[in-house]
Amino acid sequence: MSKLVIVESPSKAKTIQKYLGKDYKVTASVGHIRDLPSSRLSVDVKNDFAPKYAIVKGKEKLVKELKEMVKESDGVYLATDPDREGEAISWHLATVLGLDTDDKNRVKFNEINKTSVVKGIEHPEKIDLDLVDAQQARRILDRLVGYKLSPFVSQKIRKGLSAGRVQSVAVRLIVDREEEIRAFVPEEYWTLDAKLTAPGSRKSFAASFIGDETGKVKIAHKAQADAYLNRLDGAQYTVASVKEGTRRRQPAPPFTTSTLQQDASRKLGYQGRKTMKIAQELYEGMEIKGVGTMGLITYMRTDSLRISEEARAAANEYITETYGKNYLPDKPRYFKTKANAQDGHEAIRPTTPSLSPDKVKDSLTVEQFKLYSLIWKRFMASLMAACIQDTVKVGIKAGTEKDLADGKFCEFSASGYTVKFDGYTKLYEVSTDDDEDAESVLPPIKENDILKLKSLDGNQHFTQPPARYTEAALIKALEETGVGRPSTYVSIVSTILSREYVVREQKQLKPTELGEAVVNLLKQQFPNIVNVKFTANMESDLDKIESGEVDYIKMLHTFYDGFEKTLEKAKEEMSGVKIQLKEDVTDIPCEKCGKMMVVKVGRFGKFLACPGYPECKNTKPYVVQTNAKCPVCGGNVIEKKSKRGYAFYGCDNYPECTFMTWDKPTDEVCPKCGKSLFKRKGGLLVCLDEKCGFEKKAERKKRTKKEEE
Repeated sequence: MSKLVIVESPSKAKTIQKYLGKDYKVTASVGHIRDLPSSRLSVDVKNDFAPKYAIVKGKEKLVKELKEMVKESDGVYLATDPDREGEAISWHLATVLGLDTDDKNRVKFNEINKTSVVKGIEHPEKIDLDLVDAQQARRILDRLVGYKLSPFVSQKIRKGLSAGRVQSVAVRLIVDREEEIRAFVPEEYWTLDAKLTAPGSRKSFAASFIGDETGKVKIAHKAQADAYLNRLDGAQYTVASVKEGTRRRQPAPPFTTSTLQQDASRKLGYQGRKTMKIAQELYEGMEIKGVGTMGLITYMRTDSLRISEEARAAANEYITETYGKNYLPDKPRYFKTKANAQDGHEAIRPTTPSLSPDKVKDSLTVEQFKLYSLIWKRFMASLMAACIQDTVKVGIKAGTEKDLADGKFCEFSASGYTVKFDGYTKLYEVSTDDDEDAESVLPPIKENDILKLKSLDGNQHFTQPPARYTEAALIKALEETGVGRPSTYVSIVSTILSREYVVREQKQLKPTELGEAVVNLLKQQFPNIVNVKFTANMESDLDKIESGEVDYIKMLHTFYDGFEKTLEKAKEEMSGVKIQLKEDVTDIPCEKCGKMMVVKVGRFGKFLACPGYPECKNTKPYVVQTNAKCPVCGGNVIEKKSKRGYAFYGCDNYPECTFMTWDKPTDEVCPKCGKSLFKRKGGLLVCLDEKCGFEKKAERKKRTKKEEE
């Protein structure tokens, strides 16, 4: 008989099976086998919030098979993911399969390679019940808030809405930012920008006006700018000071879950869900040519910056051999993890630093390769020497001969740098949402040099409102405020988008009228639910449950007792109140009474209804029109929703015409047959007329630097 190892994912099971061999049987639970049923609250509030778990629908057969495997095995190891969720899955497995939770049957792998897997099997642990309690507390909290608050919000605004302990805070951040933007009053200001050349140089450099003989000056309007331009007519530009220095730029730390999602968004254009899906694939393992089956990165849900000494040594060896010893810092660099971080796992890093992206490229998909390259470069760069730059700052006095004689002048400044030693930048540069580098390389300049003016312009500017959140910026804000945890960031963004509380415009997240209405209602009636500090403190309490400092039942009582009173008060105060949204009103007239129809949400999704109900009970399907025509019958192509909420497209002549496609309709027509073109993933435009078959690559819109940011 063999020993049984249960993991979460089939692909992870496949990788580990190859390491353990025939003495072990590795199988997958495919996530949770037991959970709180969604059809009811499933929490006994009066009995200390006892959860009423049930086998996940559709997994009854799998559970039966697992029970048979347990009976036939020589021993059972629970090797689910090494975090709260994974610990809870192991506990549920142990409970359902009749395993003793006091036995040492819990196995953890921070990285999936033969050494780590064998070591984990050789050193099993007990299930960490504090970790399980922390997960249960989070699950119960979210269920209580969702099941108690969502019906109230739906009743007051629109059927089918939801509110959540973390999701509602995320929407509030986006709504608050939108209110800041609306309230923002732009202020005019001007800059004087000169292009100058140094003696013996033909290349010009930029210098900016900073003040005059009275000190620093802010130019507020055109008249003031023109006055300075007149003063500078015929002026001589003289180098007054040259300050040279050296600065050391240190590398960023290796990735955490949050920073990985942020950088993948900025550099690769990946949304959080996509990033984590690819990272999961890299973690669980794949066949690498010339190496065998292995996981390429460590566990991807972490907020720790710690790395093992073995990984550090392996990376240092690679850096020395590839780039030279001078690319290592004089002293090893250690990064400090935040105080509220869960330090159970290392930072995200390659499992084998010597496996550079080029060595594994042929074994990966394009998307896997891009993300692995990002992780590998960031990790290796974090251990490399600083980038050393020679800096120079030049002060310039400008004025006519008369003004200078009278002690009057205008002051300009220019700065630049040259790279003395590239260090870690040989591999990786950190990006942000507002990257701007005003510095450039300056020509050789010394004091008292007379500079030649090529151009001098007065430029009008206006102060800008704060930018809307991108997905990367929102994740950063949630992390900084202590709301949510690495495992929740992706689901938060997905939820608020799917609920239509927020829409994505380019890369920016903008609140809808619906989102603003929900937030304003919660602000008014449930201020704690959308209070950033309150939610962050709850996250801190969950961490304390994990460390055994706080009893989770006591924590649930503390929250729920106050929440229940607030809910009852809100129901009383808003009895009979209904919030009407402008965005629900359409420009489609009711053919029976002439009133403009409104969007309603029923069991099967959106539909149009007459606002004259109950006098007029007219309803009709809600249809999202496109500009495309059906390639089969020439009817209109409309957007539809699958049972899981995914958009697909079909003909409005259904059921007479059964045309459907997942490809997105476009405004373009086929140059061969004149029918509508559809866009496939990957940017391919295709004609769906089987007789035609025309296809071409879609033209990519050139984005400005600001749009990219």
